[in-house]
Amino acid sequence: MITFEKYVLDNGLRVILHKDASSPMAVVNVAYDVGSRDEEVEKTGFAHLFEHLMFGGSVSIPDFDTPIQMAGGENNAFTNSDMTNFYNILPAQNIETALWLESDRMMKLDFNPKSLATQQKVVIEEFKETCLNQPYGDMWHHLSDMAYKEHTYRWPTIGLVPEHIEDAKLEDVEAFFYRYYRPNNAVLVVAGNIQIDDVKAQIDKYFNDIPAGVEHKRVLPVEPKQLQLRSKTIEAAVPLPSLIMAFGMCDRLNDDYYAIDLLSDILANGRSSRFFVNIYKQSICSTIDAFISGTFDPGLFIVEARPMPGVSIDQAREVIWKELNEIKANGVLPEELEKIRNKTESSLVYSEVSVLHKAMNLAYYEILGDADMINIQAQKYQDVTAEDIKRVANEILSPEQCNEIIYLPK
Repeated sequence: MITFEKYVLDNGLRVILHKDASSPMAVVNVAYDVGSRDEEVEKTGFAHLFEHLMFGGSVSIPDFDTPIQMAGGENNAFTNSDMTNFYNILPAQNIETALWLESDRMMKLDFNPKSLATQQKVVIEEFKETCLNQPYGDMWHHLSDMAYKEHTYRWPTIGLVPEHIEDAKLEDVEAFFYRYYRPNNAVLVVAGNIQIDDVKAQIDKYFNDIPAGVEHKRVLPVEPKQLQLRSKTIEAAVPLPSLIMAFGMCDRLNDDYYAIDLLSDILANGRSSRFFVNIYKQSICSTIDAFISGTFDPGLFIVEARPMPGVSIDQAREVIWKELNEIKANGVLPEELEKIRNKTESSLVYSEVSVLHKAMNLAYYEILGDADMINIQAQKYQDVTAEDIKRVANEILSPEQCNEIIYLPK
């Protein structure tokens, strides 16, 4: 059980404090309720660009990293389709440094042509390195575009095309900042060996005077149910043929999320999983995996496989569908489900050992809806029954709901 205190500042900033005296370190984590799903189709990649811009300096502090390092800490960030997260790890007695830095860049970034040009170059190079020049690197571009026709998940976090970042103007960037990077659109978590009253006073000192932004209600298009198979073959500079199959699934707050997550683990998590025993060990595929996108809004259940030399895509597809249809027809064994439920619970408990993971998870669940959800995740997985697994498999794993991408070496 993770205990914490939660309150809200006058400007709307949600604050979560968690005391963990087992470590001399502390974490200051700021999560913003903005991701690539909040972008415009003509201006994609902005949330990811901001992850970089937020380290480019504020009006008062031109260099973010040096003060953190001088305080004995480190910092980093990540962006996905649903949220943007910044974290600082440092000795507990020095957390005021991180609070000062985070509040200053929340107050106002230093919007200048030089900083924008520098980060544009960095992001465009990352786009080229990870998407254009890496084998299978453009998979999410193809898959997002294929699986989503209405929802803004139809482009990956890094953006649709490099030109959207290249063409970003200072006024576009500033408008994006003042819409989303406001205290009333953020969650501040301080966790570790902290003195609660001291931290509250410091938070009040640094954050309370930051003006709130304009309230905005997220209204995103609903993705209609897919009714027929979508398939795409791509000839590219890849070393081996590859088969990707993606099926639409429920949103993160739906109870079926836990059954679908366990379904992916039964198929592909560990050496006793069905894909490993019946496909990998039989030398049909050199790699095979099943996983979920885990997005806040309805996401994807994905199977990814690379056939062994001499095994065709058609043969690989056939054996994969054989395993999927077996679960749809006969479900899973009680001991099989019990094993994967316990394995999942162990992973959740282990993740709560780290003060960083606790801070990030508290922020994640608060952005999702309520930080209290952190304490019910293990039970949610334990509540999944074999009947639930069979039911969700039949609901989502059908050919007419499949998005299929085939990579062939050029």
